[in-house]
Amino acid sequence: MQGLIELGLRRLVLCPGSRSGSLATAAGLLASSGQLQLNTAIDERSAAFLALGLATAGGSAVAVVTTSGTAVANLLPAVIEADRSCQPLLVITADRPIRLKACGANQTVNQEDFLRPACRWCGNGAPEGLHAMASPAVLELAALAWSQAHGADQAAAGPVHLNLPVEEPIHAPLQEHQPLLDAVLASDEASLFPLQPSTIQSNRDVPRLDPSRPGVVIAGPWRGLAQDLSAHQQAVRSWLVCSGWPLLADPLSALPVELPGRLHHWDLQLEQLISPEPLQVLRLGPLPASRRLEVWLQRNAGDQVLITEGEPRYLDPLGLATQWSGGLAAWCCAQSLDQASRPLSADHSAWLRRDQALGLWLEEQLVSEGPVSEPALAFQLADLLPPGLPVMLAASSPVRDWLTWSGRSGSDRRCFSFRGASGIDGTLSLAMGLALETGPMLLVTGDLALLHDSNGWLHGQSDGPPLVVLLIDNGGGGIFQQLPIEQASPKRFDALFAMPQRVNPIALAAAHGVPGRSIAVIDDLPEALSWALAQQGPVLLRVCTDRHADAAFRRKLRSAAQNVEPGV
Repeated sequence: MQGLIELGLRRLVLCPGSRSGSLATAAGLLASSGQLQLNTAIDERSAAFLALGLATAGGSAVAVVTTSGTAVANLLPAVIEADRSCQPLLVITADRPIRLKACGANQTVNQEDFLRPACRWCGNGAPEGLHAMASPAVLELAALAWSQAHGADQAAAGPVHLNLPVEEPIHAPLQEHQPLLDAVLASDEASLFPLQPSTIQSNRDVPRLDPSRPGVVIAGPWRGLAQDLSAHQQAVRSWLVCSGWPLLADPLSALPVELPGRLHHWDLQLEQLISPEPLQVLRLGPLPASRRLEVWLQRNAGDQVLITEGEPRYLDPLGLATQWSGGLAAWCCAQSLDQASRPLSADHSAWLRRDQALGLWLEEQLVSEGPVSEPALAFQLADLLPPGLPVMLAASSPVRDWLTWSGRSGSDRRCFSFRGASGIDGTLSLAMGLALETGPMLLVTGDLALLHDSNGWLHGQSDGPPLVVLLIDNGGGGIFQQLPIEQASPKRFDALFAMPQRVNPIALAAAHGVPGRSIAVIDDLPEALSWALAQQGPVLLRVCTDRHADAAFRRKLRSAAQNVEPGV
C-alpha cells in the first residue's frame, strides 16, 4: 500500500475476506490517518463497478481489494468494461501461497489467470507469499502496476491485476502494521515514483484529411482520462473552425454544446445529409449507438480517419477508416492547421436549418403533459434538469433515446454511459461511484438493469450527494421491442426476451433505506425532480411506460421527421 499511496492512490474499495486481512488492516489504518478514502462493499462484482465509476470521474486509478477464490471471478465484468472503455482500474487480490496450490486446499483456484485476457498487465507477488519479498521489490511491483493502469508502453489506460499470495499468519497484530503507517506519514508525498503523464504516439505515418474540401466530424463516446478532456475539446474546436465541417456528436462525446456546426438532431435526418461529392469523415473514438449512422457511413465513399486517445485496438467494425491512436490534439498539431475560420458550405448550412426545424417540431410532438412516453421523457428531462447536472444513461434504450430525442439540452451537460462492452450488470454501482466523486447526478435506467445490480443501493450514503435514479419501468427489456425479434417469435417473446419481473422497485429501494416516488403522468415530473434533488443520498423516481406503444411511437416519429422542411 505504501508504494501506491506514494504514486497517487487516493481511493480504495474493500471487500470482506480472510486471506486479504492484512491488506484490509493496512487500508483501514491509511483511511483513519487521512491518507486514503475507503469504501466497503459486500459484493465483489458491485465493488469493482463502484471503483470503476470513481476512477472514471476522478481520472486516476481506484483500487478494489478482494480475498481469494470466486471473489476474483466476480471482478471480471467490471474489468472487461474498464478494458474496453479505457479507464484505469487497479484490482488487488489476495491468494494462497504456492504450497497450497493444486493440492485440494480450500478456496484455492487459478485466480491469477481469471482476469488476464482483459487486463493491460497482470503482476504476481512472490509465490511463497508477500513476506518473501524485499521492500524494494514490493515497491517496484506497485510502481509497475500503477504505470500500466494509466497507459504505459504506448497503451491506453485500463485495468491491472495484482495477485498477492499471502502466507499465514494472515491476521497480524495491529502494532505490526504501525511502522508501515509511520513510514507513509513521514515520506515526501511525491518522492518514490513521480508518475509522468503518458505520451502515447503511433509510429505509423499520421493520416491526413483536407479541411478545404467537404467533410464531417463524427464524435463517439469519449474514452480518455478526465484530465485530458480539455485539450481534446480544444482540438475539436480548432478543426471545426478551420474546416467549417458540421459535427455529428454522441451525447457521450463530452463536447461543449456550443461548438460551431454542431447538429443536435442528426440521427433523425441522416437520409437528408447528402453532398454532391464524397464527404471526408473525421471519426473520434468508437461509433455512436446508431445503426442508421453505420448505414450512412457505408454509403459514403470518402476518406475516413479514426482517431483514438491511445487505444491501439482497431475500432472500426465497418472496415472503412484509417486509424491513428496518438490522440486528436497530437493529430491536429501534425495537420498544420490554418486558424482562419472557414464558413459552412451551402449544403451544410441547409443541414443546420433543418436541424433547427426538427428541434421546433419535436417541441410540438414531445409535450409535457399526459401519459409518459420514453421519447418525451428524454426530451423533457433534458430541459428540466438543473444546468450542469451530470447524467448517466444505462447502456440500453436510455442511451439511444437520449441521443435521438434529447436535442440541444441533452448535450448541454456531461453525460456518462459505460458502453465499452455495453453491459447492464453494474449500472447502479457505476452511477454510485460517479456520484461519490462528482456530486449530485441523475441515472436513467430500465427495470431489468436496476434489478440486475440492486446491490448497488448498498453504496448509498444517506448524508452524501443525491443520486436521483429515474427508473423507466416498462415491464421488461424494452430494447428488444425495438428490434425485429417479436415478429419472429411472437408467442414466446415475453418469456424469452422481455422477461418482465414482479419485483416492486419502490419496495426494493425502501428495503435499502432509499426513498422513492412513482410518476403517473409527465406533468408530475418537474415537482418530482425538485423533491428528489432536495434529498440527501440516493432517491428513486419510478416512471411506468408502455414498451409496445413507445416502440410504435418511435417509428411514427422517425417517419414523420423525414417530412420536416428546413427553415429559410
